[in-house]
Amino acid sequence: MENLFNRKYIIQGLFIVVALILLGQLFYIQVASDRYFLSANSNVLRKKYTFPARGVITDRNNKVLVQNEPVYDLMVTPSLVKPFDTLALCRIIGIDMAGFHKRFNKARNQSKYQRSVFEKQLSVQTYAALQERLSRFIGFETQNRTVRHYPDSVAGQFFGYVKEVSDKDIEESDGYYRPGDYIGKSGVERQYNDVLRGERGVENTIYNARNVPQGSYLNGKFDTLAISGETLVSSLDIDIQKLGEQLLKNKVGSIVAIEPSTGEVLAFVSSPTYDPNLMVGRQQGNNYMDIFRSPNRPFLVRPLSGYYSPGSSFKPLDDLIALQEGVIDPNTTFNCPGGYWAGNHFVSCEHVDGNISLRKGLARSCNTYACYVFQKLMTQKKYKNKIEAYDSWSAKVRKFGLGSKLDLDMPFERKGRIFTSEEYTKRFGKHWGYTTVISLAIGQGEMSATPLQMANIMAIIANRGYYIKPHLVKGIGEKKDVKKEYLVKNSVDIDAAHFEPVIDGMQDAVNASYGTARASAIPNILFCGKTGTVQNPHGKNHSVFVGFAPRDNPKIAIAVIVENAGFGGVYAAPIASYITEKYLTGKISGGRLAQSEAMKKLVVLPDVPKPKIKWAPKGADSAAKPVALPASPENKIVSTQTTIN
Repeated sequence: MENLFNRKYIIQGLFIVVALILLGQLFYIQVASDRYFLSANSNVLRKKYTFPARGVITDRNNKVLVQNEPVYDLMVTPSLVKPFDTLALCRIIGIDMAGFHKRFNKARNQSKYQRSVFEKQLSVQTYAALQERLSRFIGFETQNRTVRHYPDSVAGQFFGYVKEVSDKDIEESDGYYRPGDYIGKSGVERQYNDVLRGERGVENTIYNARNVPQGSYLNGKFDTLAISGETLVSSLDIDIQKLGEQLLKNKVGSIVAIEPSTGEVLAFVSSPTYDPNLMVGRQQGNNYMDIFRSPNRPFLVRPLSGYYSPGSSFKPLDDLIALQEGVIDPNTTFNCPGGYWAGNHFVSCEHVDGNISLRKGLARSCNTYACYVFQKLMTQKKYKNKIEAYDSWSAKVRKFGLGSKLDLDMPFERKGRIFTSEEYTKRFGKHWGYTTVISLAIGQGEMSATPLQMANIMAIIANRGYYIKPHLVKGIGEKKDVKKEYLVKNSVDIDAAHFEPVIDGMQDAVNASYGTARASAIPNILFCGKTGTVQNPHGKNHSVFVGFAPRDNPKIAIAVIVENAGFGGVYAAPIASYITEKYLTGKISGGRLAQSEAMKKLVVLPDVPKPKIKWAPKGADSAAKPVALPASPENKIVSTQTTIN
């Protein structure tokens, strides 16, 4: 009996506990929480999203480069639509009747009871005309939005573009994006999309059974405001960016300029380019296809995706390694009879220089001198064999950023290429040596780099041995904090003392009477540089120049590549000098201004007739001079090695 009595109270106690739990839950549902009320009344509660303006982008001097303009989406809720004058609506928004039915059927198939976009991005003028008659079009309403505007119409590849999200974007966004939202698809707009996009707002509105709005739910208790995206302060100097694009007009190539002390990218030019405003608005799709079909691939971001052999612009780097290794000193001389025999093939030099040392070898860009330096590096007795020697050399080259990404804050950067010893063995078998790969001595053969990497090497030389990781954005938001990785000095393990004799040669290349870029000297500024003429198996050689200025306390390092333009001193060097002078002094001086204007008009395109150039007679110290643009030739290279472009 006692056990039965105890069981009775235990069972009663359990019923009481369960009852209390149910009562507590009921109280929470009906009194403490609105969540279930919202769910139960979803048929009369509608959410209207408000879209934030994307963050503004400025240049390094706070000039606005990217801003926003208002547009309006026309929305439709198919179940609410009643018979109306469809032709009148079509005339206002600029579509035909076939277009109307296509859009309406798409909206109805998506949902009869939820509103969706009927027509995107109506202009302010169209919106004004529509608002006057919108009450006649039952079931239609407008939604505010903003689109990008680029006041200067430049730097298309730098900014990239914004486009409506795809199904994949929605799937990967963890619920943030909805159909009709927009996302950065390329360039800075893509790289910094998360900080530029801002945060959506929402308005909760109650509707009665007749679908008439009854006002905000709980006086806006659950509403949120849209938060605009953060401001991006870019590293670009818009004045030299514009100048660079003008100088490369009707040419194919790239310009990258870097501030050596910070790694900030001052100019990021890819030619041919496009007006970024063409990638905005209702014609975006048509404009995209027009640009995509354009010759010479305007969507290719050449500064970080274009592959070029560095040519003679590589020679200063190899000389630095040789000085560090102790295989040469500034006074080491080699005899140049007009070329260098590498086994059974001949690497020609443009000049017969006789006995020549480092400084003049760089200034005149002597191929013979460069080949002897490479030979010295590859035949050091401390290495057991050619494989060990080559691996050691290539590892030192890679410290300068060749063969790997620099991790620029921009998508789709490529890493360039330097063959490994294993790749050479696979190509040539076991019996290869320095004569097999002698083209590397003059920056050709199995070596390719991006213009960004070439400019960064100049920043390293300007800094006498280190670089700050290149980047395109100085700061984000009001704090404008610089990322820690953009404060780190990356050493290339070359003693600072070895840079001065190399810089002497680069100074003479521009400023001495026998330099290959002597026509590109800048008045009152010591501009140090190196020309390059890069073999191109698909046509005329590419014109290359790399350099920095001024010599002491450098402010700008630059790389210029003009495809199919021939000698480095003819096109690339003058372009680099105009941009450098403009950046350092704010103007282009004297007669150089007229020369820069002439450069803007020159056309250098594949299969396009080029301006006739009158060449001066060729001699031991020849000088190739195009009309209005005096310059000197770079070295012509003869080699059996494959050139990678």
